[in-house]
Amino acid sequence: MRADLKKGIYILPSLFTCANMTFGVLSIMFSVDGQFIHAAWALVLALGCDILDGRVARLTHTTTSFGLELDSLSDLVSFGIAPSIMIYQLELKNMGKAGIAIAVLFIVCGALRLARFNVMAQNHVSSENFMGLPTPASAGVLVSFVFSYELLGPEGYALNSRTIDILQKQMPVFFKAMPVVMVVLSFLEVSNVPYYSFKRVKFSRFTTIRLLVVVVVLILLVAVYPQNVFFIIFTVYALSGIVVVAAKGPRHMFRHHTLRRHVQQETS
Repeated sequence: MRADLKKGIYILPSLFTCANMTFGVLSIMFSVDGQFIHAAWALVLALGCDILDGRVARLTHTTTSFGLELDSLSDLVSFGIAPSIMIYQLELKNMGKAGIAIAVLFIVCGALRLARFNVMAQNHVSSENFMGLPTPASAGVLVSFVFSYELLGPEGYALNSRTIDILQKQMPVFFKAMPVVMVVLSFLEVSNVPYYSFKRVKFSRFTTIRLLVVVVVLILLVAVYPQNVFFIIFTVYALSGIVVVAAKGPRHMFRHHTLRRHVQQETS
């Protein structure tokens, strides 16, 4: 009985990981059919599953090499291939070969980012920060573009019609820059720019209360201005690493990378 229960506990994180991949595949299918809002929502669900599988694995102490590899494969599908196809079908398709190159670049950089993360994890190279923009965050920026893009469409089909006027008026400019944004996101993924890792947050009574307040505020904002808030959250996070490097200087980024390379060499 205990053996069966233990097997079930080990399988649980993998179920969330497989759900992550399933939503990624569904997103690809929706994108091919031109149902971009459905494709974007599928990626939001994939992101939720990606958060849960890691949390469940850590809480149940069932983190395994198999789970790490499966998670990376799922992330490549859901946060590399799926958003790339979504934006290609929506915007890049009209750019010809340049659009194809941008879409492929995003996928390749995502794969490189995940492979580097796996190598560092296997060599027990840990840090409070991620090195390079995480693939879910990069995909989140593109998802937020799609949510806001639909507001300007002929049907106005989206979550609701309430928007932040100042930000929404600038959206056409953002859409024109989408190919450039996608290239920048691709290079941020494989860069040495540090990004804060929320997985390392230690929960005390005080931090839990603060986190609860933040979550409640975010839920209220998403309920009122869903498209704009998604855009703000993911864009601010993507820019945060660049701001940190600009504030502390490039030397901080190179020192950050050198330390990891040194530890990796010592543990390999």
